[in-house]
Amino acid sequence: MNSEIKFADDKVQRSFEKLKHSKTEDNKLYQWICRAFEDLENNAFCGIRIRKQLIPKVYIQKYGIDNLWKYDLPRGWRLLYSVANNEVRILSIILEWMNHKNYERKFGY
Repeated sequence: MNSEIKFADDKVQRSFEKLKHSKTEDNKLYQWICRAFEDLENNAFCGIRIRKQLIPKVYIQKYGIDNLWKYDLPRGWRLLYSVANNEVRILSIILEWMNHKNYERKFGY
């Protein structure tokens, strides 16, 4: 199911745009995220669904989401997003990305 990519807020979008102009490994991360966006545009449900009881409360409070998906990026990075339906189109809402260590910390693994 096709979807449109949206950022959860301006801060997330600015962080993504900073990656593009980086001359470090962050530029590689930018390329990986762009590839993930292409996949999400083609299929919003291509990631791995996180069980509701594992969704960090900060996401529920800050973004008002009721679902959370994980897209595995290379080198242990994770892209976290939520899927919303506004009755006209499906939206993939990008919440944040993080390395595997921070992902495990956030989810208490």
